[in-house]
Amino acid sequence: MVSSTGGRSGGHDDAALDEIDLAGELMIAATASSGDRLPTERIDEVLLDRSEPGQCDREADD
Repeated sequence: MVSSTGGRSGGHDDAALDEIDLAGELMIAATASSGDRLPTERIDEVLLDRSEPGQCDREADD
């Protein structure tokens, strides 16, 4: 597969992937919620549960 970054560092790609991961986690939490809206407290739990960006990628590599 050819990278569209043309050899540039993947910093922007990594940030985009982290944002996609977070959005997915929020969607999962929203789906599991019984209410019409996801409570702010639950959003904070989902977003702050990760200790640092890219954590999911490193855990998957272990």
